[in-house]
Amino acid sequence: MPKSRVRKKKVYSNPAGKSSESGESYEPSPMWVPVTAVSLIVIGIGWLTLFYLSGMNYPVAAWGYWNLAVGFSCMVAALLVLSKWR
Repeated sequence: MPKSRVRKKKVYSNPAGKSSESGESYEPSPMWVPVTAVSLIVIGIGWLTLFYLSGMNYPVAAWGYWNLAVGFSCMVAALLVLSKWR
C-alpha cells in the first residue's frame, strides 16, 4: 500500500500594521482594576460578616435580609471588574 504525502500547512502571520481581528489591544490593565476588585471583595465579605455577627442588626437593620444582597452584589461586581483584567 503506498503512503500518502504529508500536507504542509502555511504558517499564519498577522499582516504588518494590523492588530488583532477583534481590534482589542493587549496592553496591561490599569492599576485601578485589581485594586477595585480586591476592595469590592473585602467590602462584600466584611458586610456579610458584620451582618451575621451582629445578629442581623448591622450594617443597616431596616434592610433586613437585603443586607445579604448588598454583600453578594459587591462580590459579583468584583467578578465583573476582574473580567476586564489582562
